[in-house]
Amino acid sequence: MDSAVEVLKKEFGGLRTGRASTSLLDPIVVDAYGSSMPLNQVGNINVPEPRMITVQVWDKGMVKAVEKAIRDAGLGLNPQADGQSVRVPIPPLNEERRVELQKIAGKYAEQARVSVRNVRRDGMDALKKLEKDGVISQDEQRSHEKEVQSITDETIKRIDEALAHKEKEIIQV
Repeated sequence: MDSAVEVLKKEFGGLRTGRASTSLLDPIVVDAYGSSMPLNQVGNINVPEPRMITVQVWDKGMVKAVEKAIRDAGLGLNPQADGQSVRVPIPPLNEERRVELQKIAGKYAEQARVSVRNVRRDGMDALKKLEKDGVISQDEQRSHEKEVQSITDETIKRIDEALAHKEKEIIQV
């Protein structure tokens, strides 16, 4: 469950509000050489100025794939190929873009909640199996289920707090 929260924070780090950051492109995956690869494995990512990111692609044949991956990532970015590099201007945040970023943050938070619920379900199933196999008593099973549920509730609360913080950050910038 903790890893779901860590992944969420990493994804939120990629939702840069006003300034360019290399972490903005971290979640992007490029179809390269017949498989999916993280963007940082096909080129160097730099921030030469506050509102611009450049990707220096190592293989000239991958420039179009990198450009397409950035465009299709749902981050609202419009990359432009420039020889063997891709320039990604960061648009200024207007009200429409802020609302869009909040929706993306909400989707990330919901994915994290689903992940936490899946872990809870797996834990509950394991407890039921242990009780069925006679390893633990029914009372122990109930006690452990309550413990798993309280950990789940606490983790979801942390996810909601992270989402509220990110939405506040998006609005204020």
